[in-house]
Amino acid sequence: MKIGLSYALEGEIESILNHTQAKRLETAGGVDIYEIEPDIFAFTGGVGKVNAAMGAQLFIDRYHPDWIVNAGVAGSFWDLPIGTMVLASDFVQHDVDTTAAGDPIGMVSTVNQVVFPTDEAERLGAILTAQGVEHLVGRVATGDVFMSGGERADWVAETFAPALCEMEGGAVAQVCLRNGVKFAALKSVSDRLCRENNAEEYFNYPEAMAKLNAVVLPFARALRDGE
Repeated sequence: MKIGLSYALEGEIESILNHTQAKRLETAGGVDIYEIEPDIFAFTGGVGKVNAAMGAQLFIDRYHPDWIVNAGVAGSFWDLPIGTMVLASDFVQHDVDTTAAGDPIGMVSTVNQVVFPTDEAERLGAILTAQGVEHLVGRVATGDVFMSGGERADWVAETFAPALCEMEGGAVAQVCLRNGVKFAALKSVSDRLCRENNAEEYFNYPEAMAKLNAVVLPFARALRDGE
């Protein structure tokens, strides 16, 4: 199996690059692509849905992965400790609204669906458990908004009932669906939307990323090796 790890920013994979023999293969269209070890790659598409989708499509076209794993930090609608690991069950895109045309809120045109499930979530959860990784399973909401609480966050929570909110994963899920590539996502809680100081918490996200990357590489190896 060939695995692609999808990140937003190079800083998010710094701990992996510093502790492996990873090498940069190329930069294409602003997307940096690395080989971490045989059949495990990482790419950084950028912040937001368009950047994430472009990075995922470019990587798929050039490297033909079997799986893409979106990894990164996310704000939590639940009062979870910073660094809590969450395996995504599915994604929604909270900033898509064509209700004026009669569509349900969040429906993504062309694929015509609201919810984008991840693949083999039960088996992947078993992999994490076997590796001794404590984790939760939950929905993730994606949108081109840095969520910081308030009415918008309350609306997203009430409308879609997600555990987490971030800016890339739903776009990667959509690209994988259209290309027939299996998709999973691991998120680490960086801040809590239920707290007034969540923005301050976010800027300590290296703590969450370090915990995440300690999990991501063994997880990717298990996928590669068919465990």
